[in-house]
Amino acid sequence: MKKLIVIIISLFILKPIIAQDVGAKRSIFRLNFINPGIEYEYSVSNKSNISVNIGYGLLASYPNTTAVQPQNAPLFAPFFDLHYKIIYNFDKRKSKNKTIDYNAGDFFGIKFIGRGKNLDNGLIRTDDFDFAIGPTWGIRRNFKKNSILFNVGPQYYFDTKGNNGFYPIMFELNIGYILASN
Repeated sequence: MKKLIVIIISLFILKPIIAQDVGAKRSIFRLNFINPGIEYEYSVSNKSNISVNIGYGLLASYPNTTAVQPQNAPLFAPFFDLHYKIIYNFDKRKSKNKTIDYNAGDFFGIKFIGRGKNLDNGLIRTDDFDFAIGPTWGIRRNFKKNSILFNVGPQYYFDTKGNNGFYPIMFELNIGYILASN
């Protein structure tokens, strides 16, 4: 965990090496309010970025990693979300005089999420840790320093005990505030 924090801080401090279009940002820190967390987004090229979101929130429980589940029990747990995004409509948005500030645009990518021990609410999982990976499609829009992100896609999930499965539609909604960017 300490190495991850050092890497994230190092990436934020590094000077941009690859030039970006006006309006796009090299690195962005966001504070998310839905599924509270802190997100760091780093552009790896003019139209792609990697985001890391660490927080604690309401998540869906996976069928094959849940031993006992009360009816419609939510999962409240810490999470680590790593998302690679390719933003494919910067040029189209600019040609229509729409903003690309703070990397606003439509994207597709791949997402990895890890989740920790859940709050005791009657939900008993097969393991305290589970993981999921899958392709995503989504949108990000920004209004001054306010940010909205929505993405959706299928996920393959697994835990450390060998339980696994496929979740056909998983979605994410984040509403946040941009704390810093460069």
